[in-house]
Parts: sequence; structure tokens; C-alpha cells
Amino acid sequence: MKKFLLLVLIALSNLVALQAQNNVIDEVIWVIGDDAILLSDVENARLQMQLERQRLSGDPYCVIPERMAIQKLFLHQAKLDSIEIPDSRVYPRVEASITYAISQIGSQEKLEEYLGKSVNAYREELRTNIKENAVVQEVQAKLVENLKITPAEVRTFFNRIPQDSLPFIETTVEAQIVTIEPTVSLAEIDNIKERLRGYSEQVTSGQRQFSTLARMYSEDKNSAEIGGDLGFMGKGMLDPEFAAVAFELNDPKRISRIVKSEFGYHIIQLIEKRGDRINARHILLKPEISAEELTAATQKLDSVRNDIVNGKFTFEEAATYLSADKDTRNNQGLMVNSDEERNTDRVGTSRFEMSELPPEIGKIVYTMKVGDISKPFIMINSKGQQIAAIVKLKSRIEGHKANLSEDFQALKSMVEAEKREQIINKWIAKKQKETYIRINDNWKNCDFENDGWVQK
Repeated sequence: MKKFLLLVLIALSNLVALQAQNNVIDEVIWVIGDDAILLSDVENARLQMQLERQRLSGDPYCVIPERMAIQKLFLHQAKLDSIEIPDSRVYPRVEASITYAISQIGSQEKLEEYLGKSVNAYREELRTNIKENAVVQEVQAKLVENLKITPAEVRTFFNRIPQDSLPFIETTVEAQIVTIEPTVSLAEIDNIKERLRGYSEQVTSGQRQFSTLARMYSEDKNSAEIGGDLGFMGKGMLDPEFAAVAFELNDPKRISRIVKSEFGYHIIQLIEKRGDRINARHILLKPEISAEELTAATQKLDSVRNDIVNGKFTFEEAATYLSADKDTRNNQGLMVNSDEERNTDRVGTSRFEMSELPPEIGKIVYTMKVGDISKPFIMINSKGQQIAAIVKLKSRIEGHKANLSEDFQALKSMVEAEKREQIINKWIAKKQKETYIRINDNWKNCDFENDGWVQK
């Protein structure tokens, strides 16, 4: 009891006003070991989830505190294990989250009004949250690092599932691609450079702020909303050509020379340097591709397709020696699934569900047969550029109920997920018994996912 009262006093000494709309005093609702969970912590997390459109399966005032309590158990273990996460893994996720939040709510000003705090304050909160989440994932990974699944366990798992409850496996495909980038006219490049020089002169002469021009003209939609601000990044996190120029900057009052990257043409303004990281603003302009240039690229690729069909060379050779797509060139054009958000067993493999393919490719592949080579089409690549492409369907497995012969890896992933959850839940139960836990009486009436929080 004395320990709990001491923790309450410590927490109360740092009380802050809750969100303006609630107009209530903050309070300690849970205590886990030496850490307190405040009502304001829960409210902030609830607002963040609403902003990210995350849905909870239960009462947020039960689900959120329990998740925070579990996280604190893992964070305490991370300290014991000396687990740390480098900032280089954190900052890209922070900036991506801010960009997404602004896109959802409409503007930086509206986001600040919604949160009741500045974007910079929000950025620091995100940095802490994302870093802690990454630490928790490392602890969990360490707990299950020796987990191994045998073929016998997969078969046992499959055989105990009733036939009418077998999971449905969506249609998956493997596709190869060859791309050609349209040639940009010298006149268009000169036009872009002239515009960027004009923006530089406006900033240097004091006519306008760099951030204002970025909001108005930059074609990097992610950063334009926040005045071109890219957030703190290390050299390896940026396009090499862009990084080389950005890291040369030392004076925030000076604007960089024009730099060409794989995204387009930029001018850069330094905001701040911190060790091996830099925070900079930029304005990006992308060359406009004319209809004639797109047609020329399509015709060139059509000739390549005809040569493949006529046996002059293979699709794989075309991908290796002619394709502009550097991500697949060394893989004979074979596309690799990088859709990490879905966290499926296909990530890092060449297998895609239709919805995981780029939209333009998905529409083409949907009607193709294995071995078919598409006619040339125009698509937007990962850099936001229009390119001409042809694709070859390498393999296709139609949607079906899971079976051992075709879906062993998918079933193995299900077994791994089940065992991983068992190991982690067993660890949580053990930590609950070893840790001092106190829950405010008004917050105990919950159907918690994990038993053991209310200790008798």
C-alpha cells in the first residue's frame, strides 16, 4: 500500500490537463511495477487510434489500459536484456505517421487543433511510442527465437481443423515485369530547373518562406502538407544523390543547388543537424511526360514484346538487360512482395494476392493465363512516375480451401502464430505474478483478454 501511495504522489506531481473537451482532472488508473498509467495516457491513445481509424473489439477504456500494462511488462524486460532500437528505424515511421494523419484530417492546422498540441510535440510523442513498440517487438522476437515447427505439427494442425472450417486461400500469382521510362525532353527539364531557380530566388530575397513555397508547389504530397519538412533522417534513409547534397548544407539561410534524384528535381533547405542525422525541407518537381513521349515508350516496349514472342530473346533476358526496373532486373523481372503492412507469409516471397499487386498490374494479370505476356500499358511506379510496362504471368494458384500439398507454408505460418501466441501469453501470466499491479477500483470491471491483472 505504501508503494502504491508513493507512486500515486509521483504521478500526481506531474499531472496535466486532460483533453479540453473532457475538462476533468487527470488520475492514476493502473500501476504496473514502478510505472503508472494515467487517464490522459488512455485518452491520448484513444484519439490516436481514432485518427488512424483503428477499431477495437471491446471497451477502449478496458482494452487500451490492458495493452499499455502488457507493454510496460515488455519494456521492463527490455531494460533487463539491454535491448535498444536505433533512431534510424524510428524516424521514417514517425514521419510516415504524421503524413498519414495530416492526409486523414485535411491539414497540419486541423491536426494540431484536433490533438490540442503542435505537430512537433506530436512528433516527439510518436517517436516515443513507435520506439517503445519496436522494443516490445524485439522482446517478443527473443521470446520465440527458438520456436521451430515440424512438418508433423503442421499435419496435426491441419487434421484437427474440421473440413467445413478450413481457411480459404485467396488466388495467388507470380508475375515478372519489364519497364521502360519515357524520355523527358530537354525543354521540360529546363522548364523545371527555371522554376526551381525562381523559388530559390524568392526565398533568398525574403519574398517568401521556403515552407510556403513547398506547400504551394512541391509534388511530394507527403511532405508538402508540412512545408516540405522531411523530419530527421540518416544518410542511408535518403536517395543517394539527394543525401549527398543535403548533408553538404550548413547554413539554414542558404538554398541548395538543384539536385536530380530518382524521384525528380529538388531544392533543399537545411533546418537542423543532429550528429549523423539531418532535418531538411525540400521542394520536388517531377518532369511532365507528354502523350508523345508515353506513346514512344509504349511502341519501344511493343517491339521488345514482339521480339520475345518471336524467340529472339526471352522475357527473362529482356528483364535483365533492357528493363528500367532496378528492383527486379537482377531477378529476371520477378516481382517480390513487400507488402509488410499485411504481415503475411507472402512478404519477401514472389507470391501475391491480386489486391497486393499494384492496381494497374492487378487488372492486367487478372485475365491472363500462365505464360501469357501482356500488351504494353502505362502505370505509376513506386516513385510516382509514369512508365511503360509489360508483364508475364509466371504462375497462378486459384483460390481454394487450404490443403497440405499447395498451402504447407501458409499452414505452417498459422501454426507458428498459434504457438507464438501461446508462448507470449504464458510469459505474460508469469510476469503478472512477479509484478506489483494495482488497478483503480473504477477500472476493474472489465473483461480482460489476459487473466491475472486483479490479484487477490
